[in-house]
Amino acid sequence: MEARTFITLEFNKVIEQLSAYASSSLGREKIEALTPSTEYEEVQRRQQATYEGSTVLRLRGSAPLGGIRDIRPACKRASMGGMLNPTELLDIASTLYGGGRLKTFIASLVEQTSLPLLEELLGQVERLQGLENEVNRAIDENGVVVDSASSTLSQIRSQIRGAEKRVRERLEQMTRNSNTQKMLQDPIVTIRNDRFVIPVKQEYRHVFGGIVHDQSASGATLFIEPQVVVNISNDLRELKLKEEREVEKILHALTAQVAEVVDVLLHNVACLAEADFIFAKAAYAHALKATQPAINNDGYLRIKKGRHPLIPAAQVVPIDVELGKEYTAIVVTGPNTGGKTVSLKTVGLFSLMAMSGLHIPAEDGSEMTIFESIYADIGDEQSIEQSLSTFSSHMTNISNILQHVNHRSLILFDELGAGTDPTEGAALAMSIIDYVHERGARLIATTHYSELKAYAYERSRMINASVEFDEVTLRPTYRLLVGIPGRSNAFAIAARLGLPEKVLDQARNFVKTEESEIDTMIASLEENQRKAETERREVERLRGELEQTRRELESELSGLDERKDRLYQQAEEEARTAVEKARKEAEMIIADLRQIAREERAGIKDHKLIEARKRLEEATPSLRKKKKPKKSNVPLNQQPLEVGDEVRVLSFNQKGEIVGRVSDKEFQVQIGIVKMNVKADNLEKLKAAKPQVTQNITKIRSTRDPVRIELDVRGNTVEDAIIQIDKYLDEALLDGLNQVSVIHGKGTGALGLGIQKYLRGHRLVKSFRWGGQGEGGLGATIVELK
Repeated sequence: MEARTFITLEFNKVIEQLSAYASSSLGREKIEALTPSTEYEEVQRRQQATYEGSTVLRLRGSAPLGGIRDIRPACKRASMGGMLNPTELLDIASTLYGGGRLKTFIASLVEQTSLPLLEELLGQVERLQGLENEVNRAIDENGVVVDSASSTLSQIRSQIRGAEKRVRERLEQMTRNSNTQKMLQDPIVTIRNDRFVIPVKQEYRHVFGGIVHDQSASGATLFIEPQVVVNISNDLRELKLKEEREVEKILHALTAQVAEVVDVLLHNVACLAEADFIFAKAAYAHALKATQPAINNDGYLRIKKGRHPLIPAAQVVPIDVELGKEYTAIVVTGPNTGGKTVSLKTVGLFSLMAMSGLHIPAEDGSEMTIFESIYADIGDEQSIEQSLSTFSSHMTNISNILQHVNHRSLILFDELGAGTDPTEGAALAMSIIDYVHERGARLIATTHYSELKAYAYERSRMINASVEFDEVTLRPTYRLLVGIPGRSNAFAIAARLGLPEKVLDQARNFVKTEESEIDTMIASLEENQRKAETERREVERLRGELEQTRRELESELSGLDERKDRLYQQAEEEARTAVEKARKEAEMIIADLRQIAREERAGIKDHKLIEARKRLEEATPSLRKKKKPKKSNVPLNQQPLEVGDEVRVLSFNQKGEIVGRVSDKEFQVQIGIVKMNVKADNLEKLKAAKPQVTQNITKIRSTRDPVRIELDVRGNTVEDAIIQIDKYLDEALLDGLNQVSVIHGKGTGALGLGIQKYLRGHRLVKSFRWGGQGEGGLGATIVELK
């Protein structure tokens, strides 16, 4: 890319705006060096990086980029053996902390969303916690090496404070002495040349002895270090020299640690600079309300409602441009100040921005391509130094462009052929466009020449365009109309401004009939396009309303299904609760009846009570949906329509349900809360009518095998055997058995005796005995039931 193109298309101004969003000098440096890439993979990577930065800002609002410094000069000096000062060391610690914080921040976001580029980039940042801690332990936030940096330094500074205290005390004694005060200009202790002194009047110089370190401008006051403190001050000076040497020793040690990891630090800085650069691009995209364009390598671009980023949002007029598929060249005609040049610059600038990894201020669905080169001849670039006219300047630039143009070039010509004879200029413009077009380049050219209107119609893969003009207000609307050539509005403007009609009529007669017919045709095209645009907006509005209605209907149907399921559950729970309550009441009644029977010795049989309890248990209700009928092998859309079927109304692309039959070929369909009559051929069957769910409370009768006349409990304990016997006797009684046998084996006899002891008080047992001959003998007990 030529640097001239960046200036012509004002890419440099975009860079200036972008720089304001960098958080560090590192990020600004990368922004200032930003140039478009012509490699497809690299452009895709840049766009993805900006998208990930935008995702982070959308989720968290900002990224923690504070504390990052340009530590490269310090690292270089450390690697060369120089000593770093406290401020430089603090900058290194701050950068390490800032990098670690940003790395942790991105790592936490990766758990929520995919950020592959940022994750990889900041995954390379090394924390170096030990170096950071060492620096922060030795140097405070003001850049001062602290006492605790070393035990030697702590001892020296303690001695310094003691010496300073002794000097001050001796001098303050002198300032408080009444005899001495009259010799002092002011009774204070001050410092000159890093030594403690007192301000003595000139005439008393000899009284104090010592060393004169300074005097006032008038010479009336001398700042004297009295002889009595000279020796102490000399000791103090030696201690401060020791302090300086110890501080240097500490700084050298820290610098040596830095020198060991210089490569790591420099790599960290490179990664953090790239991160700052990415988030600056993301913030700039947010400020412009920009979107990520799709990127292709096929020479095709489509800009939807593109807004020039350097024009204030309240003034910019969006444009729609498509280039590279049906046509590869656009010839824009129309009056000055109509927005042709802005449209030209918008296309060129968007291309540079997209290839640089910047999002473009346009609607979603925009698509940009990668050009090997972009050339622009825009504006008046007359050169006084070269004594070139406007025409000559343009021709010189165009000549250079034509030498390099190829099928991967984007060429932007503004007012092509202007500045010379109209006839020759138009011919030259057509010839230049032909030359560029034949080489397969993408071309947008603006011109005043009406000859180019017919020229564009006659060329394949070339189309006319213009900027819209409002004849009522006599002002351009700045909207780009692709497919319609521009027309002269001179007569309309002149009429509005009061030019006599006679003059206008004569002027119209001078215009060729063909040109007049072309203007009429263009006017008709403009009117048709306006109508089409109005209708398109109305269709989009209706589509939006239908889509909203569809969403509401789907939401309502979903709500109905949920409510229906809740009602099923509620009904089943209520039924289960009611029967459970009835069962408990029945149990209580049975218990009462049994108690009465025992008390009154009535003939109520327990087996009858047990049978009644069984019937109650079997009467527990169950809400069950009827089994769905087997699906037919005939496809749904070929099955006859029935009331209750779920269908799609084809003309509205909406789902509904048949709620009535009007005739054999017409049905009443309900869509949400709306009912309408629809022809059968306008309906598509989606789901057959659902079988009606009924609440069917049925008796559940269990089928079981007949009860055997004997029960074998050998091997069980007495307690386990009793549980089995109790259940067995109930079942035997229900089956009508009068006598059963319990086989317990002989063994020690304990199991048999335990069982008979239990049977002795059982409510269902009339009598029992040991087994006889052929009945098991003492290994079985014969039980007779009541």
